[in-house]
Amino acid sequence: MVIPDKNYFRIGEVSKILGVEPYVVRYWESEFRTVRPVRTRSDQRLYRKKDVEQLLTIKNLLYGEMFTIAGARKRLTDINRGKGNTPLDESGKLIDIKRKLREIKEVVS
Repeated sequence: MVIPDKNYFRIGEVSKILGVEPYVVRYWESEFRTVRPVRTRSDQRLYRKKDVEQLLTIKNLLYGEMFTIAGARKRLTDINRGKGNTPLDESGKLIDIKRKLREIKEVVS
């Protein structure tokens, strides 16, 4: 999915982008230290675009490549250190293509 061009996202927006429930986003935040949302004075989470990109990569590792949490954590560390291509590059393109095909299908139907 294409991430909207915004500076900050609330947890509801992030969960819609990822296609998971907000509690899953909060759990991943606790398990993966690379995701650190900014907290407002009212203690709301505001995720930056880089946080959303990390969460998309995490989702792909867990759901697409079937890594365990520990395996995904290690793979994410390797990706962030530059030891591997991010799976988000390929999966993000496929998600875009799938979304565009659905839009075309709706127009044609």
